[in-house]
Amino acid sequence: MKINRLLVFSNNIEAQLKFYRDLLGFNISNYSENSFEIKSGYSILRFEYRKEATPYHIAFHIPDRQEEEAVAWLDGKRAIQQFNDEKIVDFSNWQAKSVYFYDEDNNIIEFISRRDFSKPESAIFNAENIVGLAEIGLATNNIQEKFEKMKLDCLLDKFDGDLEKFCAIGEASGLVITINKNEKDWFPTGDTAYASDFEMDFEHKYKNYHMIFNNDILKIEEL
Repeated sequence: MKINRLLVFSNNIEAQLKFYRDLLGFNISNYSENSFEIKSGYSILRFEYRKEATPYHIAFHIPDRQEEEAVAWLDGKRAIQQFNDEKIVDFSNWQAKSVYFYDEDNNIIEFISRRDFSKPESAIFNAENIVGLAEIGLATNNIQEKFEKMKLDCLLDKFDGDLEKFCAIGEASGLVITINKNEKDWFPTGDTAYASDFEMDFEHKYKNYHMIFNNDILKIEEL
């Protein structure tokens, strides 16, 4: 699954704009008082204002084996959220390593470096090296219902986990990280998982889809 475009909501557009543009150095487009977009490799991440917005988990692909460079780049910009006193989390069963931090909306942002996914073009890491969006978190009351919907409508399959507390749906190129918000919090911070609304355009098996997650209801249509 390739995530082309992701829409999330923010209750502090100005602070988010300054964070992504001025602190992290992302390229910004389509800026208005109530929204903006960032270019992230092959993906677009769009923020729109919503007063009652709640936090997300969002992951970006970074080049292979550049997790240490990402840590060094974030130093002085944002505190890294550690796990077992480590700044880099090793997901050996996924052949990946990750770095976590917060943005200005307390979204849990992840830089994930997968082995043999995207070779680095430069030894220097910055926002321009980010490959694309890797994951969006979906917190729900019913994982099995959401999984069956994705399986039926667009042939997404289980990547890891179960259908009770946690299920990564999709493939290494793009995942919907689905958790039962009544039984599990977000890793690695332990933050409460909200059923935060989002919209996503993605490609899978040579077809294009639009996904809407709203008020714990999932809709998918082929484009």
